[in-house]
Amino acid sequence: MSSSKEYLNFILEQLSELDDIGYRAMMGEYIIYYKGKIIGGIYDDRFLVKNVKAAKALMPDTAEELPYEGAKKMLLADNVDDKDFLKALFEVMYEELPTPKKKK
Repeated sequence: MSSSKEYLNFILEQLSELDDIGYRAMMGEYIIYYKGKIIGGIYDDRFLVKNVKAAKALMPDTAEELPYEGAKKMLLADNVDDKDFLKALFEVMYEELPTPKKKK
């Protein structure tokens, strides 16, 4: 099942208080970027973020879910109605995320 453009637009609106948010469509799903780093994605109309310590600390009871078969488990961000929470989540996760590799 692919994610809907409507859900992507909803998530982007919820993240509108953050600067430098981007996304890329990939095989019917969407990868979400924050300041050039992959922070998570939208998979089957679920907003999943990378499984890093800072995210687990803010969402200790959240479920770990597979975005797709064969992938690493990610954390379900189920509090997507709270813009302040999402802003705080992205800001604390940013330092833990790997810097993208330079393209040759």
